[in-house]
Amino acid sequence: MSNEDAAPPAVDPTVPQAARIWNYWMGGKDNYESDRAAGDAVAEVYPDIVTMARQSRQFLIRVVSHLAGEAGIRQFLDIGTGLPTMENTHEVAQRSAPAARVVYVDNDPLVLAHARALLVKTRPEGVTAYVHADYHDPDRILAGAADTLDLTEPVAVMFMGVLGYEPEEAELRRIVGRVMDAVPPGSHLVLWDGTDTGEAVVEGGEKLIEAGGVPYHLRSPDELARCFEGLELIEPGMVPITRWRPAAAKVGAAKPIDAYGAVGRKP
Repeated sequence: MSNEDAAPPAVDPTVPQAARIWNYWMGGKDNYESDRAAGDAVAEVYPDIVTMARQSRQFLIRVVSHLAGEAGIRQFLDIGTGLPTMENTHEVAQRSAPAARVVYVDNDPLVLAHARALLVKTRPEGVTAYVHADYHDPDRILAGAADTLDLTEPVAVMFMGVLGYEPEEAELRRIVGRVMDAVPPGSHLVLWDGTDTGEAVVEGGEKLIEAGGVPYHLRSPDELARCFEGLELIEPGMVPITRWRPAAAKVGAAKPIDAYGAVGRKP
């Protein structure tokens, strides 16, 4: 039976989809020929996209480890989670804080099918849940998350490489602002996205559209930083994701990448 034959209901394997393309770049197997073709078209002109995809997961691991450890956060809202792959949010969080509660949000039916099977708590004390929603509907996300999370206690709100699919900066900031307004002081915003910091990455974005993928709107680091207005940026601020608190052995060794991220605390 082919991957296409095994597609869950409502999944069209002939149309490339963002979560599956990223899964392909990260070395996963949950993708179809259309996704691989789109991924290869981007990688042909921007080979660093594979590095970006894999380094984005390393960024997630470092951030969640910090928040669940040093920052003492026990609740995580991962919006636009994508397909399960190496070390997911709940695995990292519950390793540091076994009772951590994690809610994943995505609108892809293939992600939903995998989430139900794989995104399960890793410790008896922990909780994981899934909300099937589009990040353009923050009120639905918050209503679903409230079934699992206590929104009167600090929450780490995560937008990991997904906001580029929204073309309008004002709408992007509205979405982020609505969610952050709903969580209390002590909560954190975690965000990374691809940036328009190189010619090759811009060309890669054009190839994605030509291959039938959903357009991804690259922004400047300064534009991404505006999502953190009113929050306290955690050191080192808005930086290439490879340079956000790298392991001691990699300090100075991680090359810049056309993806920037930051963590901010709500005062």
